[in-house]
Amino acid sequence: MDGASGRGYVPRRMASQPESPALLDLAQVRAHTLSNGLRVRVLPERSTPTVSYYTFFQVGSRNERLGLTGISHLFEHMMFNGAARYGPKEFDRVLEARGGHSNAYTSNDVTAYYEDFAAEALETVVDLESDRMRSLRLTEDSLEQEREVVKEERRLRTENSIFGLMEEQLESLVFLAHPYRWPVIGWMEDIQRIAREDCEAFFRTYYAPSNAAVYVVGDVDPDATLRLVERYYADIPAGPRPAPVPQGEPPQRGERRATVRYPAQAPALLAGWRGPAARSPDSAALDVLQVCLAVGESSRLRRRLVQELELAVSVSISWGWRIDPGVFLAFAELAPGVPVEKAEKELWAELAKVAARGVTAAEVRRAKALLRSSVLHELATHHGVAHALGQAEALLGDWREAGRALEHYAAVGVRDVRRVAAEYLDPTRRSVVVLDPEVRR
Repeated sequence: MDGASGRGYVPRRMASQPESPALLDLAQVRAHTLSNGLRVRVLPERSTPTVSYYTFFQVGSRNERLGLTGISHLFEHMMFNGAARYGPKEFDRVLEARGGHSNAYTSNDVTAYYEDFAAEALETVVDLESDRMRSLRLTEDSLEQEREVVKEERRLRTENSIFGLMEEQLESLVFLAHPYRWPVIGWMEDIQRIAREDCEAFFRTYYAPSNAAVYVVGDVDPDATLRLVERYYADIPAGPRPAPVPQGEPPQRGERRATVRYPAQAPALLAGWRGPAARSPDSAALDVLQVCLAVGESSRLRRRLVQELELAVSVSISWGWRIDPGVFLAFAELAPGVPVEKAEKELWAELAKVAARGVTAAEVRRAKALLRSSVLHELATHHGVAHALGQAEALLGDWREAGRALEHYAAVGVRDVRRVAAEYLDPTRRSVVVLDPEVRR
């Protein structure tokens, strides 16, 4: 399955995209809630005879507890192992026979499943998805099989990845109490510990229709689609209310640091600052700051650290949108022989310069143009619109926010970028992880 993190809109393609008025007309969305709590949002858009069908469950690593970390991601894998009407491995076989494909991802805040297919396969997809929401098969054999898959995924993406190891260490510095402190994929010992009984309890609570939302975008009739969803899902019982997420994170009162030793050609540096929750109006300004700092060859950190001083071979910024406070990350892979202290000094100096003097109007215009391109690119496809609706409702509380991204970015000015840089990139509230290259023997 795909791995993903909840985030703001970040540029994926630099070329400008044509606007698609039909897809941006979210006034056409038909919103309905079934008696069991399942939320359904249908947007007809008939430019092509295709449909994208997203199911968002409001559960991610944020909803876990120590001892069961990683169960959300493990369960994502379990969802493809058959249910009452469709047996093991039947989901993809049936879908592909109708010309469709599926995938899924787990983040800190949500687990999402999607299918893209020709319009005539809609009822088949509704049948497939409702079947596994109603009666997923949870066997010891399937659990052991998927457990081994996830353990190997953890070895590959985290334990044998420089950035994976450093990011895992950084999150545990940024958060002392909040569940964001552990990785989405979970700790290895917890993955090994998860039992079938844990999965059954997890399924009843977090995969109930009362904790889910379905988004259908494409060549569909809204009334017929709502009737179809009602017919297939209405008899699935609502689940218990999920436990509240602990919010007792203490304030950070000084820089936190850690060192990771791992075989590598050169040192690396990862820094993070706790930011606001996705619903904060500062989230859009931090997106603009992210682009000004490290997206494209003309961005500030790339010019200074990579091109002029040749201290780093790459530098990147990541600002993640989350239900609770996100993390603003700065990552630099240093050039061989460069002392970490020297690279750090220059990185802190550049960030301090932006916090003190801000960025130029030209930099902000460029950043907003790239962000606009990214939004339009996402909203130019049925898949992108369905995902944007789901992300907006999950992280921001309202699917309509998917259509307001452009105006939020347009409202960001030079002063806003300087203000968020000064407020959130405070040196006394940063956490730093340094990669110390280990010599292979």
